[in-house]
Amino acid sequence: MSITVEQIKAALALVIDPNTGRDLVSGREARNIRVEGARVLLDVELGYPAKSQIEPIRQLVSEALAKLPGVEAVEANVTFKIVAHAVQRGVKLKSNVRNIIAVASGKGGVGKSTTAVNLALALAAEGASVGILDADIYGPSQPMMMGIKGQPETRDGKTMEPMENHGLQVSSIGFMIDPDEPMVWRGPIVTQALQQLLDQTNWRDLDYLIVDMPPGTGDVQLTLSQKVPVTGAVIVTTPQDIALLDARKGLRMFEKVGIPILGIVENMSMHVCSNCGHAEPIFGVGGGEKMCADFGVDFLGALPLTMEIRQQTDSGTPTVVADPNGRVAEIYKNIARSVAIKVAEKARDMTSKFPSIVIQND
Repeated sequence: MSITVEQIKAALALVIDPNTGRDLVSGREARNIRVEGARVLLDVELGYPAKSQIEPIRQLVSEALAKLPGVEAVEANVTFKIVAHAVQRGVKLKSNVRNIIAVASGKGGVGKSTTAVNLALALAAEGASVGILDADIYGPSQPMMMGIKGQPETRDGKTMEPMENHGLQVSSIGFMIDPDEPMVWRGPIVTQALQQLLDQTNWRDLDYLIVDMPPGTGDVQLTLSQKVPVTGAVIVTTPQDIALLDARKGLRMFEKVGIPILGIVENMSMHVCSNCGHAEPIFGVGGGEKMCADFGVDFLGALPLTMEIRQQTDSGTPTVVADPNGRVAEIYKNIARSVAIKVAEKARDMTSKFPSIVIQND
């Protein structure tokens, strides 16, 4: 009995990608299906970084197709490919950065920078090429969090090479100033500095650039929304009412400038005692989930308040690299995967597919 492509597609339509919740056919992940006698060959191309997911998905495909009568061998080539996605109107994509994700909060002290660096590291751990831009000009923290010292190299006197550690490319004003030096700059100079950090850093073919935003809704946020091609934003908050009040303002700001909200992360949702393991919601319960319900956005995950997260970040080895197999690192990785899938589901950028139309007088 000969095997048909239609039979294979029917079987693959029952194989659910455990990360997206969609089957491989409707999600257009199954491609190039071939039948060679009793062998079935196909490609499965995922739209999100999935180094740890390749083997489990290959196993799902093989088991499903092996049940078909006449199939003796299955060769499923599972890969992933990150493409550029649409950004806000009137802003051009950067040629060396496919997707820019802003990590923001309405107020300081909610763990936004810690979340940003761990999300970046989680995406890199799954095989993506990732950079992090420290956009907090007044209070840059990524040099310490990433364990990087020194100044960036310039090869042409006009641009600079990103600093690197833990597999990330990093740019921050903190590399160029003394740690104790205050940035006593007015708004226009700050926004110019942000633009220079973005445009004059020689980012090398990034799938994702994570932008660690300063708190608030001021000049830097406005510049980002008007001049930087942002794929989407992640809002970080704590369950506390005062933090949620400002986080709601930050979310509204991104909505007004046409930047999609990829979801909300609730930080410090539960304090876990390092001695006895007792968990207590000292900042309140369910604030992040309620905010998601109010605004119709996704709840990406909740992170505990633990001493280890603080110690690891302060030491320059954030949780995802300090304890990659730990429970908290797993939460960060799940959040990062959800963010990447949300980006993959957005409309692709098609500007490079169409020729430029030039009107000139002869």
